[in-house]
Amino acid sequence: MNVAWNDSAPIYRQLKEKVVAMMLDGVLKPGDALPSVRQIAAEYQLNPITVSRAYQELADEELVEKRRGLGMYVTEGAREKLLATERERFLKEEWPQVVERIHRLGLDIERLMNAAKETQR
Repeated sequence: MNVAWNDSAPIYRQLKEKVVAMMLDGVLKPGDALPSVRQIAAEYQLNPITVSRAYQELADEELVEKRRGLGMYVTEGAREKLLATERERFLKEEWPQVVERIHRLGLDIERLMNAAKETQR
């Protein structure tokens, strides 16, 4: 896990987002164990409470489950749940800003689609 912390959000939230990205990208799959709190805390020089808080939020959202004495594991359906949530958030929060910028720049759908095709090559 490559991590560069910034001041834009609390570190526990940034750590949570890194784990979420790993789930969305398929790096962490259902049944996979998350690295231990101690391992992450030592590796990234974080307070274990910070790591625990990130993991607890993931558990609260039922993306991971605690297995007593074994650690935290990615739940079945976590990726699908995240995709649905992230798509909805994108459409409600990010997409309106993108559309506004498209209009402000005077871009048309044909030019946007051509740019998208070039990006995928």
